[in-house]
Amino acid sequence: MNIGIGGDHAGFEYKGEIIKFIESNGHKATDFGPGSAESVDYPDHVHPLAEAVKTGDCTFGILICGSANGVAMTANKHQEIRAGLAWNKEVAELIRQHNNANVLCIPARFTTLEQAIELVSTFLNTDFEGGRHKRRVDKISCN
Repeated sequence: MNIGIGGDHAGFEYKGEIIKFIESNGHKATDFGPGSAESVDYPDHVHPLAEAVKTGDCTFGILICGSANGVAMTANKHQEIRAGLAWNKEVAELIRQHNNANVLCIPARFTTLEQAIELVSTFLNTDFEGGRHKRRVDKISCN
């Protein structure tokens, strides 16, 4: 899998470690920035990642910022993107199982690095259940 990863300055520290984790598990990581911990405007990094997931250039996306709310709101402006904010393993499982999330949003200021890596692992290794959940997911888009 090719996993897109990006966010803002609050997520920069975690981003590098998560890239190492992704690559150590045999996947490719595409870095959408930022390239440093200097203050940035997260939409500049979120929009290109969301487009890459939408087009299939990336299988999934991972976005990391302080609260993860801004990156989730921005990613979810794109049709076909289902960005879910997760702060624990159970939520990461549910956004995949029930919502078929294709972008994981991690709140760096509210999770440790170890928790963030567990969220990524859970997200990437959990399948969508389909069934009654597919019917609901199919109703999300405004198009």
